[in-house]
Amino acid sequence: MPKTFPAVPTAVFTAETLRKAAELEADAYRPLWIGPSGEESTGEAVAHHLDATLTLLDKDGWDRVMHFSTDDSARHIPADDDSMTVKAMLKALLRFIREDVASTGTRRRTLFTALRHVGESDDGDSDTRDIACEALTLLIQAHTGSPTARAMPWSERLGRTHADIIALLTAGAEFARAYGPGAEAETVAA
Repeated sequence: MPKTFPAVPTAVFTAETLRKAAELEADAYRPLWIGPSGEESTGEAVAHHLDATLTLLDKDGWDRVMHFSTDDSARHIPADDDSMTVKAMLKALLRFIREDVASTGTRRRTLFTALRHVGESDDGDSDTRDIACEALTLLIQAHTGSPTARAMPWSERLGRTHADIIALLTAGAEFARAYGPGAEAETVAA
């Protein structure tokens, strides 16, 4: 019988949480909106990445952690036979991977894998992915009051829900739009 855990209230990220995250960002050692490429991303680009991540998780589903099959009978790993050709080994490996993925019956993703997937699409890149992760971490630090909190471990806590992750992504997109580069220009233009 699977373990059950007490229901954890769904995380609520308020305007105050976003303001506290902006204060943390202002006091940060390195600039949030500069990605690993050394170039700045707009708040809108990061918000778009987070919105696309939310859409992907709504479509494919969210999982707290990656699940790998533990049933050894269902996971017959092909032997490394010295007499096999490289082609035969690759075919066996591909067949094994397809069967293993199919056996889970789902394409559910963790928050991290969804952010990464969007970063490999036309909806984002490695800069917006890394900035989004850092922005989510600032929100979690503001939410928990802990300067060492990180978004990915927070998303993997027992009892975390899909609604919690959606709330975090929604707040992240709001934060990026409100406090990211380009936010002042849009506010003045409006």
